[in-house]
Amino acid sequence: MSDSAFDDNERFLAGLALRKQVLGESHVERSMTAALDDPFLRPIQQMTVEFGWGQVWNRPGLPLKVRSFLSVAFLAALGKHAELRTHIRGALNNGATPEELSEVLLQAAVYCGMPVGLECFRIAKEVLDERPTE
Repeated sequence: MSDSAFDDNERFLAGLALRKQVLGESHVERSMTAALDDPFLRPIQQMTVEFGWGQVWNRPGLPLKVRSFLSVAFLAALGKHAELRTHIRGALNNGATPEELSEVLLQAAVYCGMPVGLECFRIAKEVLDERPTE
């Protein structure tokens, strides 16, 4: 992204690398390309990468898998299904097992309600079914 309209500072570059590691190169490239093509989207991608991924996700206080669990739980609570799907994939990329994700979603269902829990389990099942078998 060095020839981009983004401010490629050190925190941005670290965040971009971590975001690709967690969410996958193709997902991040699609988001970044869309922002390059649209000046309206550039500032939110800059902030997402630099602050969210470069500053917060890169902190040493929690392992990436735990950060993924928190993100999954928060997105479930907020009903942000597109981002939830992305972060379930990210949690799996960070070493989460289907059993651990089930526990996170059960915990969320207790506090967010059963309809939320049921929908989140459906989304997680779709993501798990999309993954290649080993």
